[in-house]
Order: sequence, then structure tokens, then C-alpha cells
Amino acid sequence: MRPTLSRVAAAAALLGLLGACASGAPLRESQLRDRYMTYAGAPIDHFTWLGRYDSWEPIAKDQLVVFTTPWDAYLLKVWPTCTNLLFARERIGLTSTGGAVYARLDSVKTGRWRCPIEQIRKIDYRRMKADMRLDAQPKGNAVRRP
Repeated sequence: MRPTLSRVAAAAALLGLLGACASGAPLRESQLRDRYMTYAGAPIDHFTWLGRYDSWEPIAKDQLVVFTTPWDAYLLKVWPTCTNLLFARERIGLTSTGGAVYARLDSVKTGRWRCPIEQIRKIDYRRMKADMRLDAQPKGNAVRRP
């Protein structure tokens, strides 16, 4: 059975709509990780922990970003043996030592798993959000002057 012209046109229109929707799709794991890594500082030994966090986001199978306040974010990399962070959709927990979370001493807890923290990096989240706002601004037709 040969497709009719109207079926081909309908299929093309559907593909066009799907393509338009794809531009608003969430970032892939590698893009999200790269975005955060661009704004991550050098590894640090620890960060102050007041026993709670605002939110968290898994960005790789062994990495997550923890927001201790709306503007203070830390990228945590756990040991390679703990690779289920992308699937950890329930709450996570952090162990702490003396009011701080330490690399190579404390852990991320998810479900029944306890994932030792290998590395901590502070993220310049304010700068990241400012750059994202600039990137989102429409690019107007600027008049060039000689």
C-alpha cells in the first residue's frame, strides 16, 4: 500500500511539531553536567552544613548538586562504586562531621545506599544564573556604526 500525499504531508507536519517541541526539552545529562562544571571551582575539603538543604539535582551517575541555600550550590562527586544517583528520586541525606560535610569522610545517603563523597566543588551559581539570563535574551538587530 502506497502512502497518499495527504498522509505524507500529515507525517511531515507532525515531525515539524515534534521538532519545535524538542527545543524546550530538558538538557541531556552531559549538557547539564558540563554547565555545572563550567561554574565549579577547584576541589575543596568541606562546606558548612546546617543540617538541611534547599534542593538537589543528580547530574551524572556519580555526581549531584546540592543547594544549601537558593544561591549556594556544591557539586558532590561520590565514589565510582556508587552509580545510582540518576535514579535516586526520593530524598537524599548527607552525613556531616562537626557542622560540615567533608570530602573523603562524609557520604550521600539515598534509600539504602551510602555513597562516600570523593570530591566537593563550590559552584558560582549566581554567575551561572546571570549568564543563563543573558543567553536567554532575544538577540535584536543591532545597528552597527562605523
